[in-house]
Amino acid sequence: MPEDSFDSKTFLKTVPHKPGVYRMISVDEKILYVGKAKDLKNRVSSYFRSNLVNSRIYSMVKQIRDVQITITGTEAEALLLESNLIKKHHPRYNILLRDDKSYPYIYLSKHQYPRLTFHRGSRKSKGQYFGPYPSAGAVRETLNLLQKLFQVRQCENSYFSNRSRPCLQFQIQRCTAPCTQEVTEQAYSQGVRHTVKFLEGKSQQVIEELVQQMDDASAKLAFEEAALYRDQIEKLHQISQQQSISGGQGDVDVIACQFASDVASVQVITIRNGNNLGNKNFFPKVPRQFQEEQLDESIILASFIPQYYLQREIPAEVLTSHEPQNKTLLLEMLHLKAERKVSLSYKLRSDRSRWMLMALRNAQHALSTHLASKAGVQKRIIALQTELNLDYIPARMECFDISHTMGEATVASCVVFGLEGAIKSEYRRYNIEGIVGGDDYAAMNQVLKRRFRKALDGEAKLPDILFIDGGKGQVTQAIEVLKDLQISGVDIIGITKGEGRRQNNDTLTIGKQKFELPAHSSALHLIQQIRDEAHRFAIMGHRQRRQKSRNTSPLEGIVGLGPKRRQSILKQFGGIRAVTRASVDELSKVNGISAQLAEKIYDSLHAD
Repeated sequence: MPEDSFDSKTFLKTVPHKPGVYRMISVDEKILYVGKAKDLKNRVSSYFRSNLVNSRIYSMVKQIRDVQITITGTEAEALLLESNLIKKHHPRYNILLRDDKSYPYIYLSKHQYPRLTFHRGSRKSKGQYFGPYPSAGAVRETLNLLQKLFQVRQCENSYFSNRSRPCLQFQIQRCTAPCTQEVTEQAYSQGVRHTVKFLEGKSQQVIEELVQQMDDASAKLAFEEAALYRDQIEKLHQISQQQSISGGQGDVDVIACQFASDVASVQVITIRNGNNLGNKNFFPKVPRQFQEEQLDESIILASFIPQYYLQREIPAEVLTSHEPQNKTLLLEMLHLKAERKVSLSYKLRSDRSRWMLMALRNAQHALSTHLASKAGVQKRIIALQTELNLDYIPARMECFDISHTMGEATVASCVVFGLEGAIKSEYRRYNIEGIVGGDDYAAMNQVLKRRFRKALDGEAKLPDILFIDGGKGQVTQAIEVLKDLQISGVDIIGITKGEGRRQNNDTLTIGKQKFELPAHSSALHLIQQIRDEAHRFAIMGHRQRRQKSRNTSPLEGIVGLGPKRRQSILKQFGGIRAVTRASVDELSKVNGISAQLAEKIYDSLHAD
């Protein structure tokens, strides 16, 4: 045994069968991985078996030079300690939440003329704190709204104390200028009181009070004052509609996760007193080197949630898009941290399901944007070059897909990707005509001929790689088309969904050979991204074409049959179905339809 290797057999004799946390230490004394266990001995022993099949675990274990353990009273305590250590040390083999900032708050100072401002950090100063908010942007947006509504000052105390005349905020009606006594202390206090009620989620009470004040002003014939109250009420209604979620109550965090291409996107929506305070998206670091099992959203959430709530207040209710792994243990940890009961739900109904749908959409949008970034695409293109042993860097890639419904309204799509990602200005759709409905091979043959004939004429560029959504049959069509057109130098790759249409099992076809890239391969993720974009673009075009054909009357386009005559025919027969069953004689009996026109109509409806 080398001197610097870890003597696991001797160490394991000292590990107890108790709950706790273990830390894997490297030769340079850095923490490789932090884990928790219900039974430390069983869990740690599993890393040092002779028959390890996971290459990523094997790679990590080879780097271990020491293992440190901490025994805890319960597994929930171990989970809490694990989250603390991950947050502190950022081990390379753990899923990491890369966010060390505390929640921001809105702070109302204790002052003769209180100040409203953004606050982050310890809450030692006297006054009131409202929040927490999910992001600084959400706080600033709320402060901006409050400025317009109640005009409570937001300036520094030093600035406030040294004013001799009102500042610009007074001129644009964002402050009542208490610094120069432009407003009475009583009137200013009313604005502060309304601000507090609004931040506490009691905007309806503020509206009712303002309505009463508007009525009082009208009774006194103070119409300008009444108009100001009216405008304030209108703004409050608008803001309440934007911020409130119908039927919402209590304090809730909505956490949705989307995972693709080795990237995790976690969206957190914060709801306090039934008001939506905003949202924030996180991209936890997912270790590619180390996956004890196939990563999915439930595993990511189980790692994300404990780290997220280490330095944040835990609401009474947490909603998740997927059931987190070890949900019972996670709940116990949240109870321990919050020192009260916490609800954790993932099967949702009514308002909560709408909140979750909103969170999922935002998480998916953030994920798509992240994957489409220039840096991300270039990294995956280099990986594609390596995985496919190409002697060039693909600067232009095209992908074709076919979409139809039982052979109806067949549409082919072509999407283009370059070194900076999608080149949407060069996307194209092709309506496929003159083939047997549902014949995907013929459709692929037609669209490729139309596309590459333009390349021969100099009207389009040739791609470095041609991706085909399909297997051997579709790839064969592409090979034959390029051979017939005498086009060379284009690599053709087919991509086929695996069993159960799971992306992890996608198969590539190059020529007559099939092969699979590892599920975590960046090259595979790029190919899947391009294929999925072609699929999306084809489906959208097919739906538009199908909808247009179904919304357009078969009678349109017949020469000599204008709107009035079409209307007469439809009224006479009661609908297009009866018209198609009518004979030429029956059609000619309609007022305004000659025998010649009736024959045209009949021929058009029975052209097939």
